[in-house]
Amino acid sequence: MTRVVAQQWISVDGFAAGPTDETDIFAGVPEESDRRSMELNAELLADVEVVLLGRRTYEGFVTFWPTDASREVPVAPLVNAVPKLVASTTLRAAPWGDHAPAEVVPDAVERVRALRAGSGGIVLVWGSLALMRTLIDAGQVDELDLFVAPIALGGGTPLVTPGRPLRLRQIAGEVFPAGGAHLRFAVTD
Repeated sequence: MTRVVAQQWISVDGFAAGPTDETDIFAGVPEESDRRSMELNAELLADVEVVLLGRRTYEGFVTFWPTDASREVPVAPLVNAVPKLVASTTLRAAPWGDHAPAEVVPDAVERVRALRAGSGGIVLVWGSLALMRTLIDAGQVDELDLFVAPIALGGGTPLVTPGRPLRLRQIAGEVFPAGGAHLRFAVTD
């Protein structure tokens, strides 16, 4: 059965975005830890059948990954090659530079349900916090794959919907020597 893995960077105090935006978290990520996260993503992408992005994440990613700027990032060819879906009711097309365009899907929950009936592989939800929450609320996320930045933001957008606890079972973890960690949790709700 296909698994749905939602990956997020978070602060040590549980925020997926700071008071300003998502970039607040990255201010605390040491270069060595960012490099290790890319290595882990290269390993993960070997099993990914499709990446699912929300519209805003797509709009941010498409300005970097399929461009010349990404050539210095070793994982870029894998990111550009993997098939992509963009959850949006407003986009009509989702080009990806010189690579295959992403497919726009207006109902991400329905598409994920159909993909979960597949024979294997991973549907990777990258960033896309609102989309991740929608899928969690619909019972369509199997795993949280979290990169924890060594920064406490003190406020911002929490990882999960406030007032909606999510039961998890840790299945893996790695502490980064330069700071931060990679933690994987099975969703048990």
